[in-house]
Amino acid sequence: MNHSVAQNDARCEVRGVNEAGVARARSARALDEHIAHLANTFQLLASTTRLRIVEALARQEFCVCDLATLVEVSESAVSHHLRQMRELRIVRYRREGRMAYYRLDDGHVADLFRLGLDHVRE
Repeated sequence: MNHSVAQNDARCEVRGVNEAGVARARSARALDEHIAHLANTFQLLASTTRLRIVEALARQEFCVCDLATLVEVSESAVSHHLRQMRELRIVRYRREGRMAYYRLDDGHVADLFRLGLDHVRE
């Protein structure tokens, strides 16, 4: 199929704005700061290594050494990813003596991962 024809098929044939519908949608929009934070979260998760870390932490908590072994990257790389993920509240950690154990910050992150995976599997 001709690409330009497919694009034209997706356009409205009659120009007009549903003012009431646009007003309702605009009043229900999320705050700009929340949208920006969500965009940053999606951008951060756009990494196979970080998604593998999320996948692992959705099941149980791990230390950096275990995560590095599991996702097959260096401990330094995992630490770097985890620091970025902490900044966006994707993960958090707890100390036990000299060890730091990471887990997902909350269940929403695991839900987001599972929903995304379900989406690409269908």
